[in-house]
Amino acid sequence: MSDRLEFGWYLPTSGDTVCYGDRGSDIPPSAEMFDRVVMAAEAAGFEYFLVPVAAPCWEAFTASAMAVAKTKSIKALVAARPGYITPLQFAKMIATFDQLSGGRIAVNLIAGQSEAENRAEGVNLAKEDRYAMMEEDVSIMKALWSSPSPVTFHGRFHRLEGARIAPQTLQQPSPRFYLGGGSMEAWEVSAKHADVHLFWGDTPATIASNIATLRDMAERHGRRDALGFGMRLQICCRDTEAEAWDAAHELVRGVTAEQTRKVQENIAGSAANQRVQQLAREHGDLIAPHLWSGLTRARQGAGIMVVGNPQQCASTLQEFIEAGCTSFCLSGYLHDEEATRFARLVRPLLAERNRGRMLAA
Repeated sequence: MSDRLEFGWYLPTSGDTVCYGDRGSDIPPSAEMFDRVVMAAEAAGFEYFLVPVAAPCWEAFTASAMAVAKTKSIKALVAARPGYITPLQFAKMIATFDQLSGGRIAVNLIAGQSEAENRAEGVNLAKEDRYAMMEEDVSIMKALWSSPSPVTFHGRFHRLEGARIAPQTLQQPSPRFYLGGGSMEAWEVSAKHADVHLFWGDTPATIASNIATLRDMAERHGRRDALGFGMRLQICCRDTEAEAWDAAHELVRGVTAEQTRKVQENIAGSAANQRVQQLAREHGDLIAPHLWSGLTRARQGAGIMVVGNPQQCASTLQEFIEAGCTSFCLSGYLHDEEATRFARLVRPLLAERNRGRMLAA
């Protein structure tokens, strides 16, 4: 596990906005918008961009390949769910991308936030079964990338006899795996396979406690020092605190109770989402002075947002660094503009506080 800090950004392939309650402010997905966000993220010094796979999002591998082809160094962190692609085909896709891009791919493992969405898309496994399938998927992929001989695998979900693929991955022993999830099933897969476990917003004390638990779980697989930890957070930074709060509150202006109800209904089976909603109920809009839960009224997933002026935002992120996090996957609105603001306002402060731990932008 490296002590180096890494920062990634988010590519909103379902579209962008500055106000979830005003459809007139929506920016629809397009090649031009994707290029603008990814190029801004690369210029801002972000090391990867996360590409989602929820139902409203454009297809992740195609979007990632198009973006990487137009950039120089930034990696694609492509989200993937079990049950959609066979592990052999997925291993071949990742390895091909890895070779053609010069090692610019990583994989974000998710089991799906919405049970209704899973059923609609033909994945009818219970959550615990999806994680069990995910564990088999990753085990097979790692074997295909590393075994010098054909792979035979007899599992609950997959059966392979003498399987092999071409090409092998450029990154050895494999591209990095990230996993974000709040359930014990998710933690078990991270403990066994992930390079980085991404937490969603929570208090730094809770994150520190969760890190200790996951390290103990990883130790059972001989991976105590192999598993790293990170945060998936929103950020809204402006030159002044007042400007930051104005922009944050604008994001949820006009959001109705019915919109919030649909968000909560859609993610009822997700432990990570439920934890975010629990924090909002227990603490109200402010989990901490500059850690805001208001965005959870409008969107599922990583809805906890760091809000403030540059010093306040940097200090809030530093609390998670002190808790043991070394990886940060951030997003903000509009995504190209907030990436640029982060580079100008926050990144230099973090670099000063963490000398030698961050790559030069």
